[in-house]
Amino acid sequence: MTDEILRLQHLQKSYGDHQVLRDISFGIKQGEITTIIGPSGGGKSTTLRCINLLEQPTGGEIEVHGENILAAGYNLNAYRAKVGMVFQQFDLFENKNVLQNCMIGQELVLKRSKAEAKQIAMHNLEEVGMAPFINATPQQLSGGQQQRVAIARAISMNPEVLLFDEPTSALDPEMVGEVLAVMKKLAETGLTMVIVTHEIGFAKSISDRILFIADGVIAEQGTPAEILDHPQNEKTQKFLHNFRQNAF
Repeated sequence: MTDEILRLQHLQKSYGDHQVLRDISFGIKQGEITTIIGPSGGGKSTTLRCINLLEQPTGGEIEVHGENILAAGYNLNAYRAKVGMVFQQFDLFENKNVLQNCMIGQELVLKRSKAEAKQIAMHNLEEVGMAPFINATPQQLSGGQQQRVAIARAISMNPEVLLFDEPTSALDPEMVGEVLAVMKKLAETGLTMVIVTHEIGFAKSISDRILFIADGVIAEQGTPAEILDHPQNEKTQKFLHNFRQNAF
């Protein structure tokens, strides 16, 4: 592990009088897999959406290589190009085929040539098992296939950090495994990943560190063994107890 490439400092987010994030502070090291778990409405997805600035924080700092990106004058477009995101609902362009979906961001944002963008897209579609479907539109694909295309699109942008917001929550159960397998393969490449998930078994197998977020704060963080096998916080204990009861 090298030094942190990204750090949240006392991050806050409110919608009017409703404070979703109260005080979120943690760092992300290069090559680290950080998984975020916790109850619905606790602030997990909002944390991710603040990291990539889909939501504007109402307090705190987001530092990249030691610089606060929320400070006046920071090049936010350059930052956004380095932080990829895979969404719950895939968010593919419905009017473009698989290959075009994986090329358009490279051409528009990274200014790659069409030939270079195609070469990179094809490589990444091959990696996620979607190369045979390059001419298909999203409507012609299953949910699992769409999510694998979304992952290929995200890694084609060569992000420093790739965020996953509950990437399997919109999938039928039989499709969950194929997406998790792709994510495990990605993790083995050394890609830095932050994953919000309700797949506790997956979190245990892939994570370097797990954060438990509830009520807008990090209630507990540590290794998978520390958080999942020996949780210290009462909220974590209750959450995992309920999860295990519902799993059987």
